[in-house]
Amino acid sequence: MDALLTLPQFTAFLVTAILIALAPGPDNLMVLSLGMARGRAQGVAFGLGCALGCLNHTLLAALGVSALIAASPPAFTALKIAGGVYLMWLGIQAIRNARVLGAPPAGKGPAEAPGKLFVKGLVANAINPKVILFFLAFLPQFVDSRRGHVAWQIAQLGVLFTVETVVVFGAIGWFAGAIGERLARRPAIGTWLDRVAGGIFVALGLRLLVA
Repeated sequence: MDALLTLPQFTAFLVTAILIALAPGPDNLMVLSLGMARGRAQGVAFGLGCALGCLNHTLLAALGVSALIAASPPAFTALKIAGGVYLMWLGIQAIRNARVLGAPPAGKGPAEAPGKLFVKGLVANAINPKVILFFLAFLPQFVDSRRGHVAWQIAQLGVLFTVETVVVFGAIGWFAGAIGERLARRPAIGTWLDRVAGGIFVALGLRLLVA
């Protein structure tokens, strides 16, 4: 099929997506805390569920954004403005609420089947309306509409985002114990991670508004 991602598209998107996946957020912080409390298998299972939930948002973005582009450029402009403002709001909130990460809990919680945690992570991500809006705002920034096949480009970007999130969240779940020990020794690092995450979202929002 035509309109495969170009190397510059692929590289720019992958680098940005990895930074976003690593930045402190509800999903990866849940994976981190659950891995520390329940163990590696449970942390990995929940992380994989959260990551694969992105496929739902990929489908919605591919269908919704491509329809807006084809039917109403003013509507897509309005969506870009809303998405840019939303991303900037997320960034400002992250910077304003930069927090110190606490130490891991003293004891491990009761065992829970990894399969159940996988489903919980999958559903938690797939039904999150904020993630839907994030995908609608984020993926189109890396689409080259001049090459056509907009929905196909968005689908590729969404699958790429899902794959790298599987790797990142799986790694966070697996190494949650070691990460927790390091954060406990230097808890103030969480404040700086929040500020970096906020800066990334503000920059993406500004880019979307001026594009």
